[in-house]
Amino acid sequence: MADWTKRFALTGKRALVTGASKGIGLEACRVLADAGADIAAVGRDPEGLREVKAAVESQGRRCVTITADMETAEGPVKAATQALAAFGTIDILVNNAGIARVDSLIDTKVEDWDAVMAVNLRAPFLLAREVAPAMIRQKAGKIINVSSQAGIVGLDAHGAYCASKGGLNTLTKVMTVEWAKYNIQINTVCPTVILTPMGEKVWGQPEKGDPMKAKIPGGRFGKPIEVADAILFLASSASDMICGHDLLVDGGYTAI
Repeated sequence: MADWTKRFALTGKRALVTGASKGIGLEACRVLADAGADIAAVGRDPEGLREVKAAVESQGRRCVTITADMETAEGPVKAATQALAAFGTIDILVNNAGIARVDSLIDTKVEDWDAVMAVNLRAPFLLAREVAPAMIRQKAGKIINVSSQAGIVGLDAHGAYCASKGGLNTLTKVMTVEWAKYNIQINTVCPTVILTPMGEKVWGQPEKGDPMKAKIPGGRFGKPIEVADAILFLASSASDMICGHDLLVDGGYTAI
């Protein structure tokens, strides 16, 4: 194996990925397994989790599937507990699960606000809190929080989503302040619109998607593999000096 591939290899590593049954999470599981990691795949869709398991095991890696709801306080703790029981430790945590409830601030319902905050902000905190002690003991770990360009700039009718992702970006920096001294690197990946099922639902109609696409200098929306590759970089030893960073995968949207 060439030296550069060793720096990106995850041989022997164990990764926990939330929102793993579709979209970015599914692609991240495939990419991390291809690089050598065993996977604890967390999601709510049993059929999607079966697809993840087949994809990971086809690459000769172990896959443990965990059904858990990130909207509850118990779900993230359950997911972490089962993953730790299966693998003993988690080397890579990918907090990918996320939801969006699109509405104007005036029309946003409290229950929608709370649901978005629970999945997008509270769940990553709870999962990181559960797996960090093992990372601290082994003096090594990677935490990748999948955020959004909406954590950097404001988007119309995305008040709860923007607030949750902005909070996740800042939470990442607090994790860095507290845990980087233990050789744990914590970063965010901040994509633009990615053509996942959720992305298609919100931006799939031309009357909604075309104006948004026109704001992206690159002229297109992203693909799940492009986010998964960024996750691989941040999960590998090639990124060991990168910590507390928001990595934008946005085609230049935030450059304007």
